[in-house]
Amino acid sequence: MPTADCRLVHHGGVMRCLSSFLLLLPDTLKRRSKKSRALPLCYEVFSLSLANRKKMATELYNNTTTSSSSTVTAGDKTEKDAPVNRTCTTLSTSSHHNINNNHLDAQSWTCSHPTLRERNALMFNNEQMADVHFIVGPSGESRRLPAHKYVLAVGSSVFCAMFYGDLAEVSREIHIPDVEPAAFLILLKYMYSDEVDLEADTVLATLYAAKKYMVPALARACVSFLEGSLEAKNACVLLSQSRLFEEPELTRRCWEVIDAQAELALRSEGFRDIDRLTLEAVLRRETLNASEAAVFEAAVGWALAECGRRGLDAATAADQREALGRALYLLHLPAMTLEEFANGPAQSDVLTLEETRAVFLWFTAASKPRPGFPTAPRTGLTPQRCHRFQSAAYRSNQWRYRGRCDSIQFAVDRRVFLAGLGLYGSSGGKAEYGVRIELKRQGATLAQHATAFVSDGSSGTFPVWFEHPVQVEPDSFYTVSVVLDGNELSYFGQEGVTEVQSGAVTFQFQCSSDSTNGTGVQGGQIPELVFYS
Repeated sequence: MPTADCRLVHHGGVMRCLSSFLLLLPDTLKRRSKKSRALPLCYEVFSLSLANRKKMATELYNNTTTSSSSTVTAGDKTEKDAPVNRTCTTLSTSSHHNINNNHLDAQSWTCSHPTLRERNALMFNNEQMADVHFIVGPSGESRRLPAHKYVLAVGSSVFCAMFYGDLAEVSREIHIPDVEPAAFLILLKYMYSDEVDLEADTVLATLYAAKKYMVPALARACVSFLEGSLEAKNACVLLSQSRLFEEPELTRRCWEVIDAQAELALRSEGFRDIDRLTLEAVLRRETLNASEAAVFEAAVGWALAECGRRGLDAATAADQREALGRALYLLHLPAMTLEEFANGPAQSDVLTLEETRAVFLWFTAASKPRPGFPTAPRTGLTPQRCHRFQSAAYRSNQWRYRGRCDSIQFAVDRRVFLAGLGLYGSSGGKAEYGVRIELKRQGATLAQHATAFVSDGSSGTFPVWFEHPVQVEPDSFYTVSVVLDGNELSYFGQEGVTEVQSGAVTFQFQCSSDSTNGTGVQGGQIPELVFYS
C-alpha cells in the first residue's frame, strides 16, 4: 500500500488523537440505555448458551428449506420501526456474510468508490489496516475475523469502552466464544455499512449479539424480522426468547398468537423446549383459547421433555410430577368435564390418589372439598364480529342454495385470527344445513372445515367455525368461501359496504371470482367474519 497516499506513517498518532477525542464524547454516548441497564457491559450478557441458541434457531425454522433473508440500509430510513423487506433466497454452502474484501486494489479503491459510506463498507471483513482480530465461536468452530477499532467504537459503546476506556483491551486478538461467527459478521456488516442483512437461521443469534454489544437499531431489525415470522408453531419459543431479551412488544405479539391459537401453540415442538418460568407464565394465562384437557396434555409433554433434558430417558409419572413442580397446580383440572378428567389426569398417575379423589368429589359431591387446583374455567377470548351488510331480507324466489359457492375477498390492516363465519339460514322455517367453509390466500388453501348447523328460521346469523383460528396477515387479500346444502330459500344481505371498521381492525371487501351463487360486496351470503385480535 503506498504510504504517500494513505499516510500510514502517522497511523499511531492518528489513533492516539482519536482516542483522546472519543474520551471527550458526551456521557450519553457511553452510558448504557435505561432499557439495557441490567445487562453487563462486555462479554456475558445472557445465560443462554450458544448450543441452546443454535437448537432454538433450528427448532424455530425446522421446516424451512430456503433461508428467509432481509436487507435494509439503515441510512436510507429512520431507525425507529424501520421496515424490513423480506425476500426468499437459496444460500450456497458458503454464506454471503463470509465475504472479505482483501482482494481490493489498494491504489484504486478510494477513487472507484466516491462516498464515505461505500469506502467504509469496503473495510468490512478486510485485513487492510485492521488493528484487531476477533476469534469468534466456541473452540473447534471458531473463525478469525479482522476489524478496525475506530469503526467499532463509533458504533457501539461496548466496543468504545473495550478499546478506548480506562481498562482498554490491549491484546490484538479478542476471543468471543459465546457468539456465532455468522451472527458476528452480520453485526460487523451493519456497523461498517448500515446494512441489516438477516436470515431465518441466525436471527436469534444476531439479536443476542446486538443486545450484547448494544447496537439498538440492529436489535430492532431482528425483532421486526421475528414478528414477521411469528406463528403458532414458533410462538412459544419466541415468547421465551422475548422474555430473555426483554422485548415487550415481541412478547405482546407472541401472547396474541398463543391466546388465539392456543391448542396449536401448545402442541408445537417449541412448547416442549421453553424454560420453566415461561411454562408457568403460559399455564397461568387465563385467556388461552383451549380446552383444559389440551392444556394438561401439553404440560405433561413438557414434563417428559424436561425429564429427557435431565437424563431421565425412562421417566416415571413421579419424575414427570417432580419436573412440573408448582406448575402442576396452575392447571384448572376441576374445570374439565368429568369425562375429560376421568380419561386423562385421573389415569396419568401424575396426580396423587388424594388429589384425584378430591377432584372427583368436586365433580360429584354435594359438599365439595377444596381440590387444590383452580376451579373456574379459563375466560378464553371473546370473538369479535365484522358485519358487512346493513340489512337482511328475503323474497319468495331468492336467495337460493343449490350447492353452489358463495365467496368474498377481504383484507385487514392488522393481524387477526379468523375463527369462523356468520351465515344466513332458511327463510322458510327451521332447517338443517350441511356446510363447507374454506379460506385461501393467492390460490393456496389455508383452512377447510365441513360441519352442519341448524337454522331456526330467523334472519339472525349462525356461526360456523374453523377447526382452529387461522392467522390472517395485514395488507393482503384472502378469499373466504362457503357451500351450503339444505333448504334452498334463505335470507340474504343487502346494502353491503367495501370498508368496515370493527373495533381496532379495518376490513376491506371486494368481489371474488370463486363466487358462483351471486354473493358479492353489495349483497348475498357470508354476512359476518368472526375473528380474534
